[in-house]
Amino acid sequence: MGLLIATFTIGLILALLSVGVFISFRIFAFPDITADGSITLGAAVAATLLVRGMPPALASLAAFLAGAVAGACTGTLHTRFKINSLLSGILVMTALYSVNLHVMGKSNVPLLTQTTLVTQSEQIGTKLLRGAMTLNLAGWDVTVRDVSVLGAIGLAVLLTGSLLYWFLRTDLGMAMRATGDNVQMIRALGVNDANMIVFGLGLSNGFVALSGALLAQYQGFADVGMGIGMVVWGLASVIIGEALVGGSQLGLTIIGAVMGSVLFRLLVAVALRWGLSPNDLKLITAVFVFCALIAPRFFGKRSLKVAHA
Repeated sequence: MGLLIATFTIGLILALLSVGVFISFRIFAFPDITADGSITLGAAVAATLLVRGMPPALASLAAFLAGAVAGACTGTLHTRFKINSLLSGILVMTALYSVNLHVMGKSNVPLLTQTTLVTQSEQIGTKLLRGAMTLNLAGWDVTVRDVSVLGAIGLAVLLTGSLLYWFLRTDLGMAMRATGDNVQMIRALGVNDANMIVFGLGLSNGFVALSGALLAQYQGFADVGMGIGMVVWGLASVIIGEALVGGSQLGLTIIGAVMGSVLFRLLVAVALRWGLSPNDLKLITAVFVFCALIAPRFFGKRSLKVAHA
């Protein structure tokens, strides 16, 4: 049961990554590779500030802002300097590797002795349960720490998703969505589409960096290599989520991104549980993404053949 709770917790943390990827890939159709660097940037900023005594909530907010700056840089390279969208992300992602090393001062920053959102959640859970260390859940004994952290992360994702849903229905949010749907139309309405792209990519990478900040606090360390391949994870979660709930309504697409992240993490955990080596984690991720990409086309063709039969 502890492994299952940990799987759900990491899945919810990475759901923020999926939401960020959803904004860049689905709203703007922008293949933003910056996410691989910005998730590490969020972890690096949060870990560094926590070591220096900053409150966890403020450190996480600072990580969000740092990621937003990274995303805005990618958008600026694309809109102001007319650099290809994919290449813009690669340039910023490459630069962020050195930036992250400078922020942390070394390749790994441990947080085992620092006060984090995880330790604060555990303290609150212990107080609510009057000092109990374990909890019986469906016949399984689980630690208060695991349950408390899962509840806190779930609440954070719910709040973040609700705020994003509200924002995307405001005038500014509608302008962002319209920019991704029809650039010519939004220009005719007098909206600066370049500013919308820069702002949207900043928001996207802000969520990605926030995911990195929470992941570092949960794992107890920030590492310069923790972001490798994360954009693939986010894309797979978005695709799986769309297959689960469809993509017709805004609220459902956000919920789908969260569900896809949790389900994808669960699939990876099952694969590792069956004896696959942790060294094959990225390979497993790539295989799952490949299956998620071809599955809709495969089943669509099969349904078409059945309909004509």
